[in-house]
Amino acid sequence: MDKNMATPPSQLGRARGVPAVKPKDMKGTLIRLWQLTMGHRKGLGWILFLSALASGSAVLSPYLIGRAVNRIDSGHPGGILLALLAALYLGDWLVRFLQQFLMAGIGQRMILHIRTALFSHMEKLPLSFFDTRQHGELMSRLTNDVDNISVTISDSLTQLLMYGFTITGIFCAMILMSPLLTGIALFAVLLIFLLTRAVTRRTKVLYRQQQAILGRLNGQVEESISGMGMVKAFGQEREMVAKFVENNDAFCQVATRAQIASGYLMPMMNVINNLTYVLIAIASGVMALNGRLTVGEISSFLLYSRQFSRPFVEIANIYNNFQTAVAGAERIIEILDEGGEPADEPDALGAAHVRGAVSFRNVTFGYQPEKPVLRQINLDIPAGTRVAVVGPTGSGKTTLINLLTRFYDVQEGAILLDGHDLRRYRMGELRQAFGVVLQDTALFGTTIRENISYGHRDVSLEQVREAARVAGADGFIQRLPQGYETVLHQGGAELSQGERQLLTIARAVLNRAPIMILDEATSSVDTVTEQHIRQAMLAITRGRTSFIIAHRLSTIRDSDLILLIQDGRIAEQGTHSQLMDLGGEYARMYMTQMGMG
Repeated sequence: MDKNMATPPSQLGRARGVPAVKPKDMKGTLIRLWQLTMGHRKGLGWILFLSALASGSAVLSPYLIGRAVNRIDSGHPGGILLALLAALYLGDWLVRFLQQFLMAGIGQRMILHIRTALFSHMEKLPLSFFDTRQHGELMSRLTNDVDNISVTISDSLTQLLMYGFTITGIFCAMILMSPLLTGIALFAVLLIFLLTRAVTRRTKVLYRQQQAILGRLNGQVEESISGMGMVKAFGQEREMVAKFVENNDAFCQVATRAQIASGYLMPMMNVINNLTYVLIAIASGVMALNGRLTVGEISSFLLYSRQFSRPFVEIANIYNNFQTAVAGAERIIEILDEGGEPADEPDALGAAHVRGAVSFRNVTFGYQPEKPVLRQINLDIPAGTRVAVVGPTGSGKTTLINLLTRFYDVQEGAILLDGHDLRRYRMGELRQAFGVVLQDTALFGTTIRENISYGHRDVSLEQVREAARVAGADGFIQRLPQGYETVLHQGGAELSQGERQLLTIARAVLNRAPIMILDEATSSVDTVTEQHIRQAMLAITRGRTSFIIAHRLSTIRDSDLILLIQDGRIAEQGTHSQLMDLGGEYARMYMTQMGMG
């Protein structure tokens, strides 16, 4: 009957000795997880019922075997009992199949809801949330942490329920048969518990070292692959391999020691179980001679003792996985508890027909409130004005744009759009009022046509081509094998930086927003492409309020207003000719770039 409690070797060794990642508040997290899955756990009652039935097979089968042995020992046929035993085994298989079948559906529905809720909530979080966290770590929460919960719900939960019922049923059966023999079995369980505790204390340290080294190894592999061009350019292939071999050897040594240490557990458990089996056999034999036990009862008890200790070890392993899953759930709930972007006011204004007049009123802002990046900015920009923003790195140029698009809200003062505070507009419509071209191009793993028409699904191919022609991108797109239907990979890695930038400009052209923002749009292109972009910029900013952040001052000479930002303040403002006549910092920067200084 050991087969009822058998566990595949892969599962037996999956978590043994591996330290669990302990949650900070297990009870609170479980309550939140239960609330999160509300409405998506239909059928758990059946799982509980089937777990009780499955454990009932483990309790009843030794009893039937004992009765059959007694019948045969007394000279009577035991065919009926053996038939009942066969039916019990068949029923056990059917119950376990139904249990796994139902749990697979229930578990995946719950995980589907958790993953969807998490991803949907992340889409609502403000940009400040993503600016202060590693993107890889957030991806780990969406994938690894959710997968850990999935394994626990679909696998560990059913086993835990079944083992709990089994231990309870077997203990009651054993205590009814013989308290003395039950005491011997409990002593064996205590020894196994102490052994497991001693081994895991040792392996916990080794597995932590293993994970630390594995982290370094993975980091090196990622850096080496992503920076392979630089490695080859500087001839560092041998050094890279040598460092990899060093980390790999260290990982191998620690992993070997950890596996050896954890490998002591199963052999020692078998020794304890076998010795317990011998002790119970001897004690029960003596009791049989005294007429206190029958041969069948001895057979039943020996089978019970075989099954009694294994669930305790498996529960310890499941508990490790359970703790890791709950710790992952904590990390997920931490994101779900993050406040989203500010909700629209009940009487919020629409932004579908804004003209584009922008005013800054005593605006002060810092990503850390005690360290302002912008200080007391005051500015009035009529609709249709082309504004260029220049200044040294870190002066606050991009921050100005982040506030204008409400990626962040001002801490002091206000920004007005057509005379109304930005915070009075509906967020969705406000964002649609801006066409944005950023320094870091954002392209997606789909066709060029869909990348240009991003956010505008109802546009025709001709409209997309016209936007590309205005941006100067149509020529190189036509030379691609599939033209506008060419699928981009890895953010358009197969294109040059300048070509990627032209696609984002074409996207902004198609947007037709009343306010255009170009953040370092020409920073990564050659001189010829810069001229194309400059012409495109003139075309797409004509008649629109435009903010152009640029380091190449030659691209902004035609701007209606040039702002020089220094130390978070507007140091100079005016047209190109006015600032050149002023002879200040802007004039010095321009002369230096033109080679005239």
